[in-house]
Formats: sequence, C-alpha cells, structure tokens
Amino acid sequence: MTAEDHIDGVLAHLADGRVYPDVAPLGTDTPYITYQVVGGEPINFLSGDRPDKQFVRMQVNVWSKHRAEAAEISMLVEDALRSATALQVEVVSGRTSTYDEETDSRGTMQDFMLFC
Repeated sequence: MTAEDHIDGVLAHLADGRVYPDVAPLGTDTPYITYQVVGGEPINFLSGDRPDKQFVRMQVNVWSKHRAEAAEISMLVEDALRSATALQVEVVSGRTSTYDEETDSRGTMQDFMLFC
C-alpha cells in the first residue's frame, strides 16, 4: 500500500470526501483537501533490498473560500493523521496560511512525516 493510499483512507471523511492527490479537478467546490509527497528519508539496506516501509514527507493542503473553515478543517486533518496508528505520523511543521488569487481561495499547508 502506498502512502497516498493511506492518506486517502485516513482523510476520506473530511471535506465531504473531496480529497485529491496533487491538485483538485478544475471547478471542484470548496472546501477540499490536496496532498503531495514533498520528500522523505530513504531507508537503505546493505543487501540492496527494498524496505517494506518508507519514510515519506507529505504536504497536506486545505482550500476554502473562508479562512476560518480552512483552519478548522486543517486541525481535523492533523487530528486524523495523528490518530492513524498505521502511519506512525510525526507532525513536521505548523500550519501555514496561503491564498490563491486565481480561485480566490484561502488555504493552509502543513507537512507530516509518515512511516508506512
């Protein structure tokens, strides 16, 4: 199972199920959540075998027309990820606010390290 599969499962109940890898489809109603892998820490064995698990740094973004709604959903995202024991989540950064002029949307960005 990929880190993306895990994220989809953990966050599916938020933002009315509008959770997308990378970007939301054009015209998606807010609020919605996007996520993307933004790095990680490789695990290397001397044998050259691929490990069963990986450390993945995942950025999760929440988009809304209202700052307060984006902030509230982002707190729910953090709660959901922290409680997902299969992911062994470490919160790497606090939430950062952002704004998208093209869609007039307010957003939050936050990074998490997953071991899955």
